[in-house]
Parts: sequence; structure tokens; C-alpha cells
Amino acid sequence: MGDEVPLPKILIADDNQSGVVLLEAYLSEFECETKVTSNGEETLNTLNQWLPDIVLLDVMMPKLSGFDVCKAVRSNPATKDVGIIMVTALDEHSDIDKGIDAGTDDFLTKPIDQQELLIRIESLLKARNEKDDLSRTLTYIRNIEAGLNPSS
Repeated sequence: MGDEVPLPKILIADDNQSGVVLLEAYLSEFECETKVTSNGEETLNTLNQWLPDIVLLDVMMPKLSGFDVCKAVRSNPATKDVGIIMVTALDEHSDIDKGIDAGTDDFLTKPIDQQELLIRIESLLKARNEKDDLSRTLTYIRNIEAGLNPSS
């Protein structure tokens, strides 16, 4: 009819096939597009080409760790705003600190609870949409101000 809102895109980055199957099953109740990667390098390549809204990022992966992937995502202007939820069996405070330093938005500890997963995804998507709305509003205001005051 009018403006169709695209489905959120969620990238599942996990080298454990049973973990991937579980996350895909949990996400089957959530309207979204998904893709799966199984190592850090593949995750970065897919992320840069597909530009998901959220990455469910396993910490322990081959080639590049989730921490390294997270740092690379945050340092790239094209991907810096992608939501990242680190999924980990680790629950040491040092690992949480390392994830925060790398730039993750949130953590989920294995075993994952489906309701918690979906709530965190919805929360990140809502925050991203509000940030996008604010950015559009600020751009609109700047354009109006530029039109009212052409000397600036």
C-alpha cells in the first residue's frame, strides 16, 4: 500500500552449528531476514556487503574473534551503527569488559533464553530507529536554518 517497512536484517555469526540452529529457531517467531556466518572474516565480509541491523556475534570464532570483529565494525563508518549483541558462554568480568571496550551494545550468555533474546533485539531496533529519527529531524532543522540564514 504505502511505505513498506523493510524487515530487520539479523546476521548470526557463530561457528557452532547447534547454536546457529537454536538461534534460527528462536528468530523464526520474529519477522526478520537472517544470514549466517561461521568465522570472523566471513562475518566482516557479509556485514560490509549486506549491512544488517543487528549482529548476534559469538565471541569464540575461528580466524577473528568476536572482539576483533566488533572492533572492526565500530571502526568502519559504514557499519559503526550496526547493533551488536555478543553471544557467549563466557561470563568472566574481564570478558565483559573486553566486549564493552570493543564496542558491543549488549551481551547474551549461553544458554540463551528466547524471550530475553527477542526483547534485546527489539530494544536495539527501537533505539536504532529513534536514533535515525533524531538524525533526520536534526538534518531537517539544519536545512531550515540554512534556508533562513543563507550567510551561514
